[in-house]
Amino acid sequence: MRTTLTLDADVAAEIDRRRREHDHTLKEEVNHLLRLGLHQDRQPREHGERYRTATFSVGRVLVEDLDDIVEVIACAEGEDFR
Repeated sequence: MRTTLTLDADVAAEIDRRRREHDHTLKEEVNHLLRLGLHQDRQPREHGERYRTATFSVGRVLVEDLDDIVEVIACAEGEDFR
């Protein structure tokens, strides 16, 4: 198949670097990298160890409605913020 492909400058530079390193043509290197990406995309994803965050109680709720920003600021800064 013949097509036109527009590459971002950083991608083109990396492909060119790899092409020279492996002594490939542009076509060979692009096909090689596409095959690697397509193969990897078919592989099941490996999930790493779950990250857990310790929980703790922050006490009672001081503001009933967080959408009331004036009440939130008054609670945090005192009534003098106005």
